[in-house]
Amino acid sequence: MSRKAKDLDTLIRLNKWTVDERQRELGVLQQRETEWILFGESLDKQLLREQKVASEDPTSAGLIYAAFATNHRVRREQLQLALHNLRIEIEQSRDRLAEAYRGLKVYEEVQKTRAKHEREEEARVEQLTLDEIGQIQHQRKQR
Repeated sequence: MSRKAKDLDTLIRLNKWTVDERQRELGVLQQRETEWILFGESLDKQLLREQKVASEDPTSAGLIYAAFATNHRVRREQLQLALHNLRIEIEQSRDRLAEAYRGLKVYEEVQKTRAKHEREEEARVEQLTLDEIGQIQHQRKQR
């Protein structure tokens, strides 16, 4: 590969780094989503436990359960809103990753095309040289 095709190596490396960085960002967001989903599941389990306790002792635990249920509903709504916003952020992160990947592919394709053209040019020049050598040898034989 000649100098022209190698000129893109730095841009390709930079774009690969960008793609890797976008993948890491997406991974962090997806991990956070998983953690929040698990937190929501633990909230629901906690609600079931409290309901069971309240049903076993309706007089004393029943009063406390009402406050707990209200608090649980508020926390669940906040979690749902946070998950909604996080999923929007995940989608935006996927878009940024796709854009970075497309940019990388453009540079890689340009580099392949340049390298192909350079190989073709080198082969053409080599063939011209061989043709010239052949003509010189033919002229020598003619003399």
